[in-house]
Amino acid sequence: MTSSITRPGRGPAVTIRRATARDAKRLTRLVRGSRAYEGPYAAMVEGYRVGPDYIETHRVFVAVDGADDRVLGFYALVLAPAELDLMFVADAAQGLGIGRLLVAHLRAEAQAAGLDRVRVVSHPPAEGFYRSVGARRTGTAPARPPAVAWDRPELEFVIPPAA
Repeated sequence: MTSSITRPGRGPAVTIRRATARDAKRLTRLVRGSRAYEGPYAAMVEGYRVGPDYIETHRVFVAVDGADDRVLGFYALVLAPAELDLMFVADAAQGLGIGRLLVAHLRAEAQAAGLDRVRVVSHPPAEGFYRSVGARRTGTAPARPPAVAWDRPELEFVIPPAA
């Protein structure tokens, strides 16, 4: 599913499209450069790679500026088990509603796939965002050193059946 959204007065026209292998380097740069992972969280994304194989295996969608194809954000939906594996919004696009657009797209994709819920294991500072767009807290995912040295909020989006 490709979505084009024009948001007068609120920043760029945004297109959400399926990511391709050619997007891999740009998505990797977005992850590694995210200010959300500075300080104690830096180790989580250091060396992280969104490879062409990952993009081909999973449902990865990218939000781009309609004018210049600049990456504004992306997410990856894993179907079995249903989970939001990755979601990032470019630092320069924070506050423009890109995350909300991505979540709306995620919900539509999950509904089209027949899912009734999507699990989210959140970066701790992002919990408030996920709750603000309708996710509810279901628990805590424990730390898994050395990959993840801190507990993380576990949430879920409930997906209504298609009409």
